Amino acid sequence: MKAAVRSGAARPAHAPTRPLLPLSAIMLAVLSAGAQAQATPSSAKTLPTVTVNAAEDAAPQDGHRATATRVGKVLQDPHDIPQAVTTVTNTLMEEQQVGSLKEALRNVSGLSFNAAEGGRSGDNMNLRGFYTFGDMYLDGIRDTAQYNRETFNLEQIDVLRGSAAMLFGRGQAGGVINQVTKTPLLGNRGRITGSVGIDDYREVTGDFNKELGDSTAVRLNVMKRDEGSWRSNPADGAEPEIHREGVGLSLVTGLFTDNEFTFNHYYLKTRDNPDYGISFDPATKRPTKDFSADTFWGTNNTFDDSDTSMTSLVHQHKLSSQAEIRTQLRHASYERVYWAQAPNRTAAPSFDGSTGSPKVRQTETENLTLQSDLTARADLFGMKHELLAGVEYLKEDSSRRSLQDLDPGAGRFYRPGAFTSAPAITYEGDTLAFYAQDTIEFIPDWKLTLGARHDSLDAEYSSLNSPQLDFSETSLRTGLSWHPTEYTHYYISYSDSFSPTADLYQLSGGSFPAERSKVTELGAKWMLMEGDLALRAALYRADKEWERNTDLESSAAILTRKRRTDGLELEVAGRVTPNWEVFSGFSVMDAEILEAAPGADPRLEGQRPRNTPKLTFNLWSTYALGGGWKIGGGVEAKSDRYAYVPTAANANSNFIDGKFTPNAAPGYARWDAMLAYEQKSWAARLNVKNIFDRVYYDAVYDQGGFAIPGTGRAIILTGEYKF
Repeated sequence: MKAAVRSGAARPAHAPTRPLLPLSAIMLAVLSAGAQAQATPSSAKTLPTVTVNAAEDAAPQDGHRATATRVGKVLQDPHDIPQAVTTVTNTLMEEQQVGSLKEALRNVSGLSFNAAEGGRSGDNMNLRGFYTFGDMYLDGIRDTAQYNRETFNLEQIDVLRGSAAMLFGRGQAGGVINQVTKTPLLGNRGRITGSVGIDDYREVTGDFNKELGDSTAVRLNVMKRDEGSWRSNPADGAEPEIHREGVGLSLVTGLFTDNEFTFNHYYLKTRDNPDYGISFDPATKRPTKDFSADTFWGTNNTFDDSDTSMTSLVHQHKLSSQAEIRTQLRHASYERVYWAQAPNRTAAPSFDGSTGSPKVRQTETENLTLQSDLTARADLFGMKHELLAGVEYLKEDSSRRSLQDLDPGAGRFYRPGAFTSAPAITYEGDTLAFYAQDTIEFIPDWKLTLGARHDSLDAEYSSLNSPQLDFSETSLRTGLSWHPTEYTHYYISYSDSFSPTADLYQLSGGSFPAERSKVTELGAKWMLMEGDLALRAALYRADKEWERNTDLESSAAILTRKRRTDGLELEVAGRVTPNWEVFSGFSVMDAEILEAAPGADPRLEGQRPRNTPKLTFNLWSTYALGGGWKIGGGVEAKSDRYAYVPTAANANSNFIDGKFTPNAAPGYARWDAMLAYEQKSWAARLNVKNIFDRVYYDAVYDQGGFAIPGTGRAIILTGEYKF
């Protein structure tokens, strides 16, 4: 009898037990063998052989509620973590026909998107009002390079809200976004999907799992997607495009033994035509009406090319049934080069890009990470303990250069490898960290979590007058939990974090202390329907000091001296009835600049920070009609978001007649729908995104000012074959 889930993983509460063999068949075999044994002379010692053939079921899968996560360094139910956690499951992503990480994170309340600029192109989000591009992780290891991530090789996405430096090292007040890789299972199974849609949408994916032995298996995931846009350049017909392909290979041996080895290799290739959106109107402070929202300033020559390669080795050694050591070693290489055209406020797009603002850069990043965690459960001094201790070493090496305009007379024609005469700007960093945590059940139903971590960072920047930067910082995490019942969890937690911005482009050198963040959170988690439905509520305060500006186009090193977000979050995920599933989140954020940056306009104090909507809401719900039919739909909504840099240089433009009036993207609500027909070996699904074809702006950029329109109405038909 073979297990279908990884060791230690929790089974969804709503999943049926494994039907490996009907109970009646087992009883019949036992009774038959017993009857024959009684009829045989006592001298006979051999019983007849009973052969059992059982077909393996498909790999169990979480629905809209995740039942296991390692975002807290140990494998556990998110319900037990004394901190707010949102998990976007594989099922949710499949139902919504999600391809990119950005699209998947629309399911996370309190999260907003920044437009690409200043070298921070690629995935760029704010969470609880604080930027997160230094808090991207893959299987618990830093993945902070600049590229656009895909979801075809992901089992789920865990968002741990609040400061998490004790668990992950340097970071922000908003939280950590951790991607979880698909890994092999025992058994043989496969799935191929093909999708077509309007605006030249084409995608093919494959997920193949092969058992190679009693404890060895391999899994291969592949993807290729091409996608156009509803926007275009009227001069040459160019439009924003996506051309991406990737492969994820995972091999495991020793599965469910005391020594489990896993090899993972991931490669992603992107060849896009980047979109920098629409300018803000300086008079109205809203996206300009001088050009229609479908106007694109890029050309047939603009490009965004990246190649990402990551190879990981994981060893999980069980010391006993209560203790294990898990060690990961990863080498990651990121190469990216792009020429994008930012919009012009007054001039229409041209065929050669001469009326736009060129954004050109080539970056190379190479990281080496070694991480080892010891986890154990023990009874000490009459109390139950859940212990964690670990060490991590991170070596970072990156460089960036600007591209040269090869033909100024005929327009801007940039090419990879054609650099300006300026030397490359480099960053090298070595980080060594030690951390420990203990969760103590000091009396029944009450647990106290205490953790600390110390990070030492030695970094060198070629662009600074004092290039050597050394930081030595300690981070704390504590939480008090009360579990009056198995399905109820109340907690109060405190955590802090630091970040010198390091690999995120250090503009301030050692002139200022590292960023420091402090988060206090009061929360409650309830499990209803015998664990099928999870409800979560969190009330928090997040303070951040010495907020850095990592935008290379800006002259300001510090954005704010101190700012704060007070917030309320509500979330529900899981199964309401056997046929009805729901995933929804609601966030209220009251954000404020408490102290302006040194030299900045003091009138900024008391104002709302950039890209922090007061309200966000997301809902996705599906209902199984029977006979294989399923319908679904939902909405993603945000209130208005400011787009400004709180510096002295542009302060006057943000105040009109003494009133704070910065550039802002208006609020919006985008509605999506789904219709699916599912059978055991095949399925068909129709997705309609932005049903009402509403023009909305889902990403903003503050320096220079522009906003990127979201997708127009998209209709996608998907076919799936399972074997």
